[in-house]
Amino acid sequence: MVAHAGNSPRAGADDFDEVRRFIRDGLVERSVPSLAVAVAKDGKILWEEGFGWADREQRRLANPHTVYSLASISKPITTTGLMTLVQAGKVQLDRPINDYLGAAKLRARVGDAKDATVRRVTEHTSGLPMHWQYFYADEPYRRPSADDSILRYGNLITAPGEAYEYSNIGYGVLDYVIERVSGRSYADFMRDAVFLPLGMTRSSVDLAPGLETNAATRYDAAGAPLPHYDSDSRGGSNVWASAHDLVTFGMFHLHTPLPAQQRILSDASIETMHRRTAGTDAHGYGIGFEVGDRNGERLIGHSGSMGGVRTQMMLFPERKLAIVVLSNSNDDLVGETAERIAAKLLPKWPIPPPRTWPEPPPFVTPDELLGTWRGTLVTYNQDLPVELSFLPSGEVHAQVGGQLRTLVNSAHFENNKFTGELGARIGTADTERYDYTVRLSLQLRGTVLNGGATARDVETQRMRNALTHWLELTKE
Repeated sequence: MVAHAGNSPRAGADDFDEVRRFIRDGLVERSVPSLAVAVAKDGKILWEEGFGWADREQRRLANPHTVYSLASISKPITTTGLMTLVQAGKVQLDRPINDYLGAAKLRARVGDAKDATVRRVTEHTSGLPMHWQYFYADEPYRRPSADDSILRYGNLITAPGEAYEYSNIGYGVLDYVIERVSGRSYADFMRDAVFLPLGMTRSSVDLAPGLETNAATRYDAAGAPLPHYDSDSRGGSNVWASAHDLVTFGMFHLHTPLPAQQRILSDASIETMHRRTAGTDAHGYGIGFEVGDRNGERLIGHSGSMGGVRTQMMLFPERKLAIVVLSNSNDDLVGETAERIAAKLLPKWPIPPPRTWPEPPPFVTPDELLGTWRGTLVTYNQDLPVELSFLPSGEVHAQVGGQLRTLVNSAHFENNKFTGELGARIGTADTERYDYTVRLSLQLRGTVLNGGATARDVETQRMRNALTHWLELTKE
């Protein structure tokens, strides 16, 4: 039997019973601890409800005011705070972000760091790479200072404006900019500039005192509770909020705020955030928001995914419709539920089929890669010689430092970018905490291959690290 908390005045008296059944069946079949949903249209909340256990061990039921970890939905919330500083003239979107940093600056391995503007960091086109780093309360490692993270991993591995690359470290830099410009901690600034003015009383950066007893415990894939964990990119992943608070945040961005919400941003500022400036028409990005067109509808919002977290916020501006689904388990029941709610409220909105991942074709070595490439992997405490050999057979061999030669798996080359994965050791204190593989993402530039070598953890129950280092190779 699934625990259920229906704290909605419309529970059982609306058109969502089919979705309710889908959620309850999904909780049982997939052993998902809980889900919370909230739906608003035309400035009114239509439905908000909790299902299952916010905390199984303490027997606490989920409800619309249960506080959930949001993961990457933190990004549009962080940029909402940032835009209040832009609106006040304290930050300029098209100035180099290094102008707002201290001694630790972003370093351009390709292009010019001056072109890494605040706007490009918010839209993931600054050149910063894949990155995440988590720190668990039951382990001895703790979040470094922002300056240390920037010094170690603030490398622009593509030229600013050259490519879209989703990067959490960029949002760690943004929360640091907020602190430096406002003169306050990121958590305090967000509370006073965003959460309280928008009536988001059950929202905070991390878990503010007083919210812990109402928070949803995060559970791993085996159903075990995860200890509390922190991130070095707080602006990209550390916000917590209830489904009720998050749907009201969405209503503010749809220009249909609740009467008590303050107008912390002008309509023009909100529209600037929602304007696609990166990516494609179908899958674009604005200032902290995913922006696209699906099924003839303009869709903005964000999703989130990390250890014990899956979240979805879908905003349909022309329909004045906001859909929020939150869970304390990383399961796609969240996305499937959001799609079913959209299908209930939008004409001709098809529920997408389950995602499938086809087998990639065998790697065929292109002529431009054939041969031996040598160069250097740069880390914050040592440089390592690296050799890649592309063979006519389609095999790719690698040697890192004095380690044994190894095979590069999952090799792929498209649009002048080579990707692959190998077993090697990078040897820094950060990477050697946990087991990992090295993932290559290298751009071909004539006789040079350069880009990122990411030490990415292989553990299944706890997300650990994805730490990207600069690698440049020259063809012999």
